[in-house]
Amino acid sequence: MDRLISEWLAKAHPVPKQARAEWANQGVALLPLGQRFAAVRLSGALVHAALNSDEPRVVAETLSERLRGPVIHDNRTTGPTYYALIQWHAGLVWNYNRSAPCLRDDTYLGVPRIDRREPPGTYWVVPPSYEGNLCRPQAVRELVDAGHRQLIQQTLV
Repeated sequence: MDRLISEWLAKAHPVPKQARAEWANQGVALLPLGQRFAAVRLSGALVHAALNSDEPRVVAETLSERLRGPVIHDNRTTGPTYYALIQWHAGLVWNYNRSAPCLRDDTYLGVPRIDRREPPGTYWVVPPSYEGNLCRPQAVRELVDAGHRQLIQQTLV
């Protein structure tokens, strides 16, 4: 199954062989967004507020339950960042671009090898379950809304 998912991901690259080589050599491949899928960039603060936890196991389980699709974690210089993969066309009408931008055309995302499921580096918090598995855009919107509500509550206290 992982091989089929990896092939599906590799086909997002104009040269799938290059994506496979990047996974083999670096563990992460730069894949273009906007054709096969898009990615919503979520700050760690937003995700942790929405889930009321920053504990990795709880975050992974809850994101899996709520989004029902793949999520990548990257610890950027600005702190932990999550990327929820969604249908590419959902990004055309995405209305959260200030706080949770949808990355698509002309953007590349570091996508970990399918078996990278823990730190260090970029890894799958929730790996894809099957070819074409993506998060439901409405579920991502609900997560963003919940995070915003919690962050506002925290500033009022």
